[in-house]
Amino acid sequence: MKREIVCSGIRPTGNLHLGNYFGALRNFVKMQDEHDCYFFVADYHSLTTHPTPDNLYGNARQILVEYLAAGLDPNKATIYLQSDLPETIELYLFLNMNAYLGELERVTSFKDKVRQNPNNVNAGLLTYPTLMAADILIHKATKVPVGKDQEQHLEMTRTFAQRFNNMYKSEVFPLPQAFNFGGELVKIPGLNGTGKMGKSEGEGNAIFLNDSPEAIRKKIMRAKTDSGPTEMNQQKPMEIENLFTLLKVVSSPDTVEYFDDLYNRCQIRYGDLKKQLAEDMVAFTEPFRQRIAEISGNEDYLRSIMDHGKEKARENARKTLNEVRHVIGYRN
Repeated sequence: MKREIVCSGIRPTGNLHLGNYFGALRNFVKMQDEHDCYFFVADYHSLTTHPTPDNLYGNARQILVEYLAAGLDPNKATIYLQSDLPETIELYLFLNMNAYLGELERVTSFKDKVRQNPNNVNAGLLTYPTLMAADILIHKATKVPVGKDQEQHLEMTRTFAQRFNNMYKSEVFPLPQAFNFGGELVKIPGLNGTGKMGKSEGEGNAIFLNDSPEAIRKKIMRAKTDSGPTEMNQQKPMEIENLFTLLKVVSSPDTVEYFDDLYNRCQIRYGDLKKQLAEDMVAFTEPFRQRIAEISGNEDYLRSIMDHGKEKARENARKTLNEVRHVIGYRN
């Protein structure tokens, strides 16, 4: 099987929660065994919406710790900080020279950000797609794992790559395709009874991998429920279905079946369900907490990973940039 070159960024804007883990992260771990992977902490990207972060390095360090704890292996994948790769920024400049204002202004995520925060419409936000393209193309990635909200950006990456190849009559860049996980993605619901788990809905909506047992128990016991079923085998409302989805993720099939039977017979007590879910959630996240604490306390280990990833990424990036400069007409 051909090993694809895979590239993906990780924004250092908060701790990892179960939605992140069961979304793309588990697949990242699988991909590193099958492909040549470049995973980077996107500390430049974070400045587009957080231009004055309280602790940029600390945030990047923490997200690196948690991804390592969740299974990313620096011996299998190249893991680095975006800001450690100046070649990306030079390629970003070259791509910006051939990106047009009209196409950048039509990007859906840009228009959404303008509506949400009209006082922070900076040039970095406008050219976010070209920086994302530079991140991908600097490694000549052929596959990119993207969420629904990033599909347009990947399409633009292909546009920029094809435009560059056509303008300079070269085949420098492959046209990267989306890495489709298909049915392997698991949508993890939040605790507020509505949509998916995420930080945007507040801290109490998400179970983070480094949450203490006490925090997990408190969050789950506060999860929204209704007054209970009134008819045998009635359909579960969303907030109850969400709790059962979480139960299926962390509990045994027998436990799920037990509470499902109680619900269908109108005998369920949500307090008992939540207590069971909380204890199973604590047990499920315990290995992550232990590993996070272990890695976080080893500064030498973290530094060696960042330095090693930087050198591997830069070695590959220099080759691409030398080729780019050559076809444009610059001295290397």
